[in-house]
Amino acid sequence: MGVIQDSLDRASAATATRPLPKSAGARMRFLLRTEKGSTRAVAARLGVSQRTVERYVKGTLRRPRKDLAARLEQEVRKDWQPRVRQRARKRAATSGGIVIETRARFGFTAAPGSTDDGRMRRLTQHLPPAYAARLFDAQSTGATEQQLQAIAAEGLQEVYFKDRGRRAHDLEVEFTDIDYVELDF
Repeated sequence: MGVIQDSLDRASAATATRPLPKSAGARMRFLLRTEKGSTRAVAARLGVSQRTVERYVKGTLRRPRKDLAARLEQEVRKDWQPRVRQRARKRAATSGGIVIETRARFGFTAAPGSTDDGRMRRLTQHLPPAYAARLFDAQSTGATEQQLQAIAAEGLQEVYFKDRGRRAHDLEVEFTDIDYVELDF
């Protein structure tokens, strides 16, 4: 996955109102409920045997290996409180917008006489709901990382660099060499 995709997933997971189940057994039981009782489906998601899943659910196994514990947490996090996540995304896409904090290189295509050298910048900027909606729609349709970066770059271009159309009308911004991106909604 890409940087923006991962950041969208982390921001979505941060909207949860209850903590994840703590024990491996509770996490297995949660995954079993989401897979409608199919131990085979849970085993396929985690890359373990069906019998291993049954042992965790029964309680004979309690402490998973490090790699299994990481996969287990990742899979539970994907399915945890889907309606809460959906409400938070809807609110961000219709009224709240999204906050993007990044440290990246921004290159410019601008009018003659101005510099187009890319520079590392650290920005924290609130993007309007329209850009949040575009990011969520692109993510749900399986957009590539470059497409997600283009949407984020366009949002930063319009809101930050062009000051919502008040300056630098011919400016085009490239969002490259990303050090980190944090999104919040």
